[in-house]
Amino acid sequence: MALRKRSMGVVAVIAAAGLGLAACGQSSGGSGDTIELTIGQNAIAGGKNAAAADFMANWVVPKFEAAQKAKGKDVTVKFVPSGVDDEQYKTKLSLDLKSGKGADVIDIDGIWAGEFAEAGYIKPLSELVGAEADSWDGWSQIPEAVQGLAEFNGKKYALPVGTDGRVLYFNKTLFQKAGLPADWQPKSWQEIIDAGTKLKSSGVPVPIQINAGTAMGEATSMQGVLPLLAGAGGEVQRDGKWTGAAAQPLKDTLGLYQKIYGGGLGDPKLQQEAKGRDKSFQQFAEGRIGILMEGDYFWRGVVNPKDGVAKMDDRDQTVGYAKIPAIEPGKGLRGQDFVSMSGGALRTVNPNTEHPKEAFELLAFTLSPEALKEETKDGNVRITPRTDVNKEILAGEPLLTFISEQVLPVTAFRPPVAVYPQVSVALQEATAEVVGGATPDQAAADYQKKLEGIVGGAGNIAS
Repeated sequence: MALRKRSMGVVAVIAAAGLGLAACGQSSGGSGDTIELTIGQNAIAGGKNAAAADFMANWVVPKFEAAQKAKGKDVTVKFVPSGVDDEQYKTKLSLDLKSGKGADVIDIDGIWAGEFAEAGYIKPLSELVGAEADSWDGWSQIPEAVQGLAEFNGKKYALPVGTDGRVLYFNKTLFQKAGLPADWQPKSWQEIIDAGTKLKSSGVPVPIQINAGTAMGEATSMQGVLPLLAGAGGEVQRDGKWTGAAAQPLKDTLGLYQKIYGGGLGDPKLQQEAKGRDKSFQQFAEGRIGILMEGDYFWRGVVNPKDGVAKMDDRDQTVGYAKIPAIEPGKGLRGQDFVSMSGGALRTVNPNTEHPKEAFELLAFTLSPEALKEETKDGNVRITPRTDVNKEILAGEPLLTFISEQVLPVTAFRPPVAVYPQVSVALQEATAEVVGGATPDQAAADYQKKLEGIVGGAGNIAS
């Protein structure tokens, strides 16, 4: 989800999940004409995701109430804040939804969508709201790939709040010393290896950094295994079947890890240290890493010259970025030449609401061009789900524009099902084995055994 980055990958920028500290909005006792709504987030003034909380309470609430009043409706909205650990929040939200409580409009991490849908905690918007959900004018501005974040079993359960994308970052100064171009765009995995070999020959300590192992957690999956799997034409799950040891894309993915870490192009120790990912950030900023696969958070929050955790004063001049290529042109997921992975937050209507149509109006209002432009001003710029808004607000942000225009159309998402986190850990363990010296075949076989135990047997794994 897109939590304010965090792992996953992912970069997204709005908080996950709406907390049900209050029951869904009800008509007030004094007047049958007054509609009371609540909107919740894992955000709180002065604390976690404070900017999101302030925007919701101080701009969305009064603006929406005024817009409804102009239409002759008496609607009041209350923002329900929270500011806790994301998993703790997910647990609380699940209990609220199960027991008929929760805010009328809630945020959830995109990776929770399938799990919540299977449990009946959320329902397709068209069932709750009616035709208005499918005819919302915003859908035409959201790329089909991004719409997929809000879908489960072919039905839309929410609206995307935001998303992110993974790219290859590279150090132009190191590239110049190695005789590589400043506008580098590899078209195959071999071209990445070739660049790494030249960087090594020119004295770069760590030519290529692609996250691996369990210490980096979900970052290994989102900034490593899954983009590579997509580049080899595979997905971790397809048509209800999980990808196992027999799948060539998995073998190809683990094979690339072997070439990088077994071939001296990557640092195995970084993949095993508790703070390895943070160290890789610092080493890139210091000019010790040549190529690094990361999300847009790396640009915005890590090497940002103003307030990054590993500031690079010369970021805009020194850091280049390129799309992640397929193993060979046309061999990627959906026959693509380039691939990526994205995370993202979702916002939806609580099935327990007494006012589904008004709740959807509030939901849609928060993702209107007017609202998104307001939310992303004053240094809060991010990739929104809407292309019309992105074209305007990202005009001065070349990397975010690049991701919005060139990466999002080819991106993919994690399967939004309950067992995915366990599968993800098994994939991380497979990369750890390869980095530690095991063969790709051995790591794939070990992964297969674990996968069978996680997903209910070999019958649920593609043969």
